Amino acid sequence: MLGILALLSLALVLWQWLAAARFPLHQRRGPLAQAPGITLLKPLKGADACTEACLRSWFQQHYSGPLEILFAVAAPDDPAVEVVQALQREFPERPSELLICDGLAGVNAKIAKLARLEPRAAHEIIVISDADVRAPPDLLAELARELQPAGAGLVNCFYRLANASTPAMRWEALAVNADFWSQVLQARTLKPMDFALGAVMMLRRSDLVIIGGFAALENCLADDFQLGHRLARQGKLIALSTVVVDCLSAPQTWRQVWSHQLRWARTIRVCQPAPYFFSILSNGTLWPLLWALWTPGAWTLGFLLGCLALRVLCARDLENRLAAGVPQPGAGWLAPLKDLLQTGLWALAFAGSHVEWRGRRLRVRADGSLTPVAKPR
Repeated sequence: MLGILALLSLALVLWQWLAAARFPLHQRRGPLAQAPGITLLKPLKGADACTEACLRSWFQQHYSGPLEILFAVAAPDDPAVEVVQALQREFPERPSELLICDGLAGVNAKIAKLARLEPRAAHEIIVISDADVRAPPDLLAELARELQPAGAGLVNCFYRLANASTPAMRWEALAVNADFWSQVLQARTLKPMDFALGAVMMLRRSDLVIIGGFAALENCLADDFQLGHRLARQGKLIALSTVVVDCLSAPQTWRQVWSHQLRWARTIRVCQPAPYFFSILSNGTLWPLLWALWTPGAWTLGFLLGCLALRVLCARDLENRLAAGVPQPGAGWLAPLKDLLQTGLWALAFAGSHVEWRGRRLRVRADGSLTPVAKPR
């Protein structure tokens, strides 16, 4: 049985790599003849050394149509306020507004801020982007082109963890830069996307209204998944852009990264319980290792070593593809270790329903909604 699982995991690793290799990553289609007006919504909380560079990339978009940027923070003393105001002074020609949102409703503060910004949007096309995203100058033009076809309901794109400065962040970067995007494409070979990736999402305001607006997502943890899923249920196409954005963050410890990965694992487990349960089958290190330990011998040891070599080579190739062919500082060799740590995360995803998010302890319900957990006295 372990031999069959080992062979299956090998086949799934190769399938995942092939699905990624066939996707025209980084392909550009050029400027639009008629560029629609766009409103960019940016919910913010706090600031670090990367915040200015990330926000600046949106002020510097090469977009020929009308573009406004709406920011939202929860309090006037939020460190992000100073960063935004400095950029507003530097780019006075770019219409922008900073909204202070007090008394936010719902557990998901990000979505609560978006709900406040939604009625202020001047344009039909809305873009939602996380605070840590640095966008290439042509991103909005490329996304707008993808939203043009009839039936398109939302356009999203892959993202790359671009400044992994600690060993823990390198491990997380490998999970994102090599495995996550290729797994998304692997799943897309079976059926159209029915979820969205939250780094950057573009959609029409009229479609957002149909699913109840942002207010309908205020208690959801996986708001990006729910947004794409609800649009897909309305018959809308979730399009995947070939453009890649960078995500930048301050240095993180092993505890911070592990907490983030566990929250992500439990989120996916709640949103897609069956696919997540069977995702363990694609672990290209676990099953060959168990087979070699259970049935020691030259054949199983050779198979294990071959699988480990292939896993490392695929991980390195996938990382380099996402980075537009720029060689990445050594990380592929971490792939087997990442697989074993991922096994622990997979088990813990089913062992509880609590997550830590922005300093709060929350419980994820079966429907994907959140409820606060009171701290013990």
